[in-house]
Amino acid sequence: MSVDPVTEEPPMPADGGPLRLVQVGAGAMGRAWLAVVTASADVELVGLVDLDEGAAARAAAEVGRPDLARATSLADLLARVDADAVVDVTVPEAHAEVSTVALLAGLDVLCEKPAAPTVSQALSMAAAAEAGGRLLMISQSRRYWRDLVALRAQLGPLRPLGVVSCQFFRAPHFGGFRDSMPHPLLVDMAIHQFDLARDLVGSEPAWISCTSWNPGWSWYAGDAAAQVEAGFADGTRFTFTGSWCSPGLETSWNGDWRLSGAGGTALWDGDHPPVAQTSDGADVPAERGTGPEGIGGALAEFVTAVRGRTSGGPVPSGEVHSNVMSLAMVEGAVRSAQSGQRVRIADLLEEAHAEAVAREQRPALRAVLTSWPSVLAVVGTPHR
Repeated sequence: MSVDPVTEEPPMPADGGPLRLVQVGAGAMGRAWLAVVTASADVELVGLVDLDEGAAARAAAEVGRPDLARATSLADLLARVDADAVVDVTVPEAHAEVSTVALLAGLDVLCEKPAAPTVSQALSMAAAAEAGGRLLMISQSRRYWRDLVALRAQLGPLRPLGVVSCQFFRAPHFGGFRDSMPHPLLVDMAIHQFDLARDLVGSEPAWISCTSWNPGWSWYAGDAAAQVEAGFADGTRFTFTGSWCSPGLETSWNGDWRLSGAGGTALWDGDHPPVAQTSDGADVPAERGTGPEGIGGALAEFVTAVRGRTSGGPVPSGEVHSNVMSLAMVEGAVRSAQSGQRVRIADLLEEAHAEAVAREQRPALRAVLTSWPSVLAVVGTPHR
């Protein structure tokens, strides 16, 4: 579908009024989002889209909204309802199309992770956000843990960091598409830990190296275990060792972390308040946050960002130009596992940008992509 970008700022709700949201996706994750959206006083759900009309009807009824406006395509629903924003909870393969339609129609978008299956597609999504003049935020829900608020503060006296490590060992039996993925751990899970590493280190990855394999007892067709090493621009090294077929004594879904710096060390088991100690043996207190966690935290930050955009408010941590770097770590790790070679993130980004320019058929998006002085000039945390 071709949509011309909107150049006028849409009217926002009165101060304190809820954002009018359309949600796209009514599957298992979609129902989790519906529960959070309908419980929030900051938003008003005005419509639901799903390719399966019956699934949308059942999901709407589950949250007490059987009369909620529904459609099988976003464009059809937007013709019938007034909305300020879209929550994209479709499968990753559909993120780029759904989010782009919304952005070019003048709506801000909160999109489930990953932004897209490839960095190239994510760059086109960033271009759509620029073309539409709207916010595209990727929900990295594991950034919104109250214990992480404490850990971020504890790291202050410990910096500069030198080594950050994460161990992740779980044994989930999902069934379905994950069982047949070539790299289920790296592609479907590790983006959470890679994104947290970027958040905690406070720098961007320069290179990544990975080996992956599948233990003989694994119930996955693809590699369910991996060891990753990444070098960040500030000199920090990050290591990740994980497995999705390791029963017994499992770690947190957030992983088990150790962060070592010139001023001391912090430990976080992923489920409880972190502990930290300075180089002279003094304990660093842990002051936990109080805000909503998980996808509730992502929704709250999105609402704040949308409301504050016109007044120069803070850019959310999951803004797409920044989040591209988390996806680049995943794609780089897979590429390294396949080739046996260290992958330079700059090379990966430049190749992805060239692919995006060559593939993009929408004039507005192609114009944005070709206007960038370089892809490295527009992605990453410093450019949010």
